[in-house]
Amino acid sequence: MPDEDDPLAWETLGSDVAYTCPGFDVRHEDVRLPDGTETDFDYLAEPESVVVLPFTDDGDVVVIEEWRQAVSRVSRGLPVGGVEPEDEDLAAAARRELAEETGYEANRVAHLTTVEPANGIANSVLHYFVAHGCAPTAEQELDHNESIRPETSTLDALREEIAADGVFDGRTALGVLYYDAFGRTAGDATE
Repeated sequence: MPDEDDPLAWETLGSDVAYTCPGFDVRHEDVRLPDGTETDFDYLAEPESVVVLPFTDDGDVVVIEEWRQAVSRVSRGLPVGGVEPEDEDLAAAARRELAEETGYEANRVAHLTTVEPANGIANSVLHYFVAHGCAPTAEQELDHNESIRPETSTLDALREEIAADGVFDGRTALGVLYYDAFGRTAGDATE
């Protein structure tokens, strides 16, 4: 929540959408800095997203391989997707995204952490979930612009890929490393 009384706070004088496309907007704001200087600021605005670290009953991690046009290659990572208005809550969004992108459904999910991955240039919010008891019981329901192949990996192998610079997706690296450092007990909770 913004703290407009903080002496570091900027005052927003005006705001509009400079550019819009499916998935995000670029917002333009006229602002006043703490020293009274008036300037402008542009940032990427997008809906909140969920990132799912899904485990099968065998302890494998369900990962996706997805074409990423911005870097012109297949990226290996965790299922990620935007929260939609019809989602009851964030846990429901995590379950939906997991099923849509992988065809796997979870017995239980638990919140792991929430981060703002690039708050200097975007208002992005990522809600991380751990999913347990994942099984391939659904059909993939990919968006029109998604090319995704689900795979499984051991957690050790995925961790080794991250350490060897084989996984470039920052959301995936953060999720796996956060889970290793802090989340193993959080992953046992049920939502």
